[in-house]
Amino acid sequence: MPVPDGTIPVGIALLVAGIATFAFFRIGTIAVGGEDEFTPIVSLWFATFALAPGFFLPLEQELGRALAHRRAIGDGSAPVVRKITRLSAVLVAVIVLVILIASPLIASSYFDGDWLMVLALMAAFAAFAPAHVARGICSGSGRFRDYALIMGSDGVIRIVLTILLAIVGIKAAGVYGLAIAVSPLFAVWYVWRRGALKPFPRYRAATVEAPSATHDTLDHWEPDIVHDPNDALDEGSPAEWNEVTPNLGWLLLGSVFAAALLNAGPITATLLANDNEGDFVTKFSFGVLLARVPLFLFQAVQAALLPGLSRLAARGELVEFRAGLLRLAYLVVAVGVVGTAGAFILGPFAADVVYEVDLSGRTLAMLALASSFYMLALALGQAVIALKGHALVALGWGIGVVTFVLVTWLSSDELFRRIEIGLLASSIAALIAFAIALQRRLASGVIPDQGSVIEATAPLE
Repeated sequence: MPVPDGTIPVGIALLVAGIATFAFFRIGTIAVGGEDEFTPIVSLWFATFALAPGFFLPLEQELGRALAHRRAIGDGSAPVVRKITRLSAVLVAVIVLVILIASPLIASSYFDGDWLMVLALMAAFAAFAPAHVARGICSGSGRFRDYALIMGSDGVIRIVLTILLAIVGIKAAGVYGLAIAVSPLFAVWYVWRRGALKPFPRYRAATVEAPSATHDTLDHWEPDIVHDPNDALDEGSPAEWNEVTPNLGWLLLGSVFAAALLNAGPITATLLANDNEGDFVTKFSFGVLLARVPLFLFQAVQAALLPGLSRLAARGELVEFRAGLLRLAYLVVAVGVVGTAGAFILGPFAADVVYEVDLSGRTLAMLALASSFYMLALALGQAVIALKGHALVALGWGIGVVTFVLVTWLSSDELFRRIEIGLLASSIAALIAFAIALQRRLASGVIPDQGSVIEATAPLE
């Protein structure tokens, strides 16, 4: 299967973002003076990445899909960009208002009375909105290097800001929280200055003979038109809401559930921990990050595999599609087995070397196993989206969230063990739901299109 355009830069960006995350947690702990002092920043981190990608990734997906379609037919992008920008502004206003109304409870129960962290949470949510809109413009316009720059530079900038604050001698956790909030804006400003976010105009298009159904034409999704770049017309035809929001509701619901489940462990630990267990919450968060190493690597590899699988189904080659999906599942299982065994055997040593914390092999193995099942659920869920099963994916992640709440509540009285069991059970529940949904979508004979493939391949942070 050919590697789609943008796979290599996006894969590199995912790896850079993952490495930068590990580095930030280590450098940040040293900068503020210890694990206990770093706990509010950990809480802010996981809350931000439960909220921001959950709400804004669907906007990025729909914007990328709509712009790719307009680009293929020679229509301009400005009306679509304006629609999504207004929608993101409304979404920011609503969520920030909700956070503001609940701020007394959030400050006291989640941030241990630190109001500056509440301000940082609102600022971070607002800052990630333009970042995801910019990524949607870049992906829909075929500017994948700029897309990768926005994705990969965020973590690097965050580290640079943390080092600068540490050099100045600042110890207040809230100031570092604001550094987390503003870090996405630097890359957005840079790509905007170099013109990468400029909407493309509408062109006159001459219809040509449709390409034959060969592997080459279908693999590259060539449009059946010819554009003359010197014959630009206006900014594009008006965009209706149904052009940019056909699947937004289901994508939004599924994305919020998936992001919440991915970050549920540290958030729940923060909410349930006693006042004297702040350092334990930080240690547990370090364990969660270490357990995600296979997930970071897998998303980079999956970016190359899933579009090819979807195009096999689009050509009606369902036997090959099933075989390719089965190979992908085998790859995930193999990575999961190696990752879980490595977490049990080498995990405590890695935790001590990287973060200087004491974590048991059992805890790290449980977290790695839960991450492995989540990884497999993510792969099947994205395949279901490619087969136009958006509502089924939202339902599957919703089942996972409900399972996490129930199992964490009922499984154990020990703080970390109940969370570990909840994460494992919820990922398994979502996996089962997606396996059933995928089987039904394949049996129904539905085939993907370019839009559903674009929606399926956006990486979850």
